[in-house]
Amino acid sequence: MGRGAGELEAGISPDDRVRAVGAGRRSVEAVDPGLVAAVEALVAPESRGDPQSPLRWTTKSTARLAEELTTRGHPVAARTVARLLTQAGYSLQGNAKTIEGKQHPDRDAQFRYITAQVVAAQAAGDPVISVDTKKKLLVGNYANGGAEWEPTGAPRRTNVHDFADPELGKAVPYGVYDVTANTGWVNLGTDADTGQFAVESIRRWWHAVGQNNYPAARRVLNTADSGGSNGSRLRLWKTELASFATETDLEITVLHLPPGTSKWNRVEHRRFSAITMTWRAGRWSPTRSS
Repeated sequence: MGRGAGELEAGISPDDRVRAVGAGRRSVEAVDPGLVAAVEALVAPESRGDPQSPLRWTTKSTARLAEELTTRGHPVAARTVARLLTQAGYSLQGNAKTIEGKQHPDRDAQFRYITAQVVAAQAAGDPVISVDTKKKLLVGNYANGGAEWEPTGAPRRTNVHDFADPELGKAVPYGVYDVTANTGWVNLGTDADTGQFAVESIRRWWHAVGQNNYPAARRVLNTADSGGSNGSRLRLWKTELASFATETDLEITVLHLPPGTSKWNRVEHRRFSAITMTWRAGRWSPTRSS
């Protein structure tokens, strides 16, 4: 108190500092010069998969890293590890699907051709649809990903094991997305995902929605993946499409996307993504599997 009063009498103004310059506890990395290198050695990309690394099969959380550093002679807290990682340019990141592998030199030309055909069909007023099958789902009281608001302490209880119910079976959703109208149709089956089921789904879409929206159409342009029940080499798919074309007097044109490019199928983004969000934390019940 006396020292502070003397500084005020001498005309020294406060500078908002609590400690003098250079005062306070030294940083952990200053006390332990090898700490930063030890942290980076544990999280460096080269250490992934190293059979000698104790963290090979563990999550590299800050708590786990702090524990391992302490055993190596670098006592440190998890918060300090987080700060050092941030300063070193690290952050929490997931995997990124960006490596596509070898691509066919004509792939871009295939997509340009498909695009031109779609534009021409839309200009002529013909329906353009994108079709595919979403993965099979168990019907019944089973757990699903995601969360929803429920009363505290009262989560929705589901079966412990995901064994298929012998009576209810599985639901097979087949989606038909109208590219021009930006609308979707889903047909649910309870049997196998076959070419017959795929064409029947398109047939039901046409009779329930398509022919009403496109009364003057004489052609349907269909974009689909190269595999699955609507694959380019599946004979049953082609046979059933021919039957559908005969009974409706429609010209059915199928444009298959190049192999390995199913993620560009429009039904994946515009129809199935909405279904996935709707099903989060929900359950398939018998009344929803018609």
